[in-house]
Amino acid sequence: MCSGENNNCSSCISEVLRKILLLQRQDFDCDNFIGCDKPFLGPTPTSICYNTRPIQLYNCCTASPWSFTYTDSEGAEQTSDILRIESLDDCCCTCRLLSGTTGNYTSTGNFVTIDLKCCGAIRCLDDTYVDLC
Repeated sequence: MCSGENNNCSSCISEVLRKILLLQRQDFDCDNFIGCDKPFLGPTPTSICYNTRPIQLYNCCTASPWSFTYTDSEGAEQTSDILRIESLDDCCCTCRLLSGTTGNYTSTGNFVTIDLKCCGAIRCLDDTYVDLC
């Protein structure tokens, strides 16, 4: 638990994550938003080759992005702070760890569950396509 945290989930972050999750499932409305809650993936509404809005979640106590260690396909230990929201349940979100560089991400096949009560901010990165298999 974060020191000084309250018992309420960060409703702003939770709502943004909920919109991103709906976008990735292609179950969204056409409200006019920009940034994290833009109502389509990619640069234009007609883009069909995007399936992910990568994010970074920031620790409410340190103001640093949450980062997680995983083992890559060659057995080497790696760290990533780039996430893909996969599910949202009350104040917890499950995210897929992504590796790679800006705009060229790969699914690591590893997942983490994060308590949103310990998140102080979210950063959305440019929409992209990630092979989820």
